Amino acid sequence: QVQVVESGGGLVQAGGSLRLSCTASGLTFDDYAMGWFRQAPGKEREGVSCESWSGGSTYYTESVKGRFTISQDNAKNTVNLQMASLKPEDTAMYYCAADSDPPNGGTWWSTSFYDVWGQGTQVTVSS
Repeated sequence: QVQVVESGGGLVQAGGSLRLSCTASGLTFDDYAMGWFRQAPGKEREGVSCESWSGGSTYYTESVKGRFTISQDNAKNTVNLQMASLKPEDTAMYYCAADSDPPNGGTWWSTSFYDVWGQGTQVTVSS
């Protein structure tokens, strides 16, 4: 059974950086979609970034392009989200998600695509 656990959230000033990590266990397939989502109070959960476990494809939502970088450490079964130039509007609960199907441009951003979700880690950016 695949499980994912997030870590690394916190409080940071606007313009600062944070790195979120998602540690996965129970991976049994050759490839997975590993996604990061966020949900601000009163808003829908939105896809932030996704990378296939094989490293073959990477996706970002438009608002974080050039500021966020997704990467993985296969030896540690970890997917990281390096966030830079943070803005108050990045404030949200951030969730890691996984699915045993590789992602594509039409699926990675959809919450219904993913089978496994973490509990989330809070990111707060102060102005």
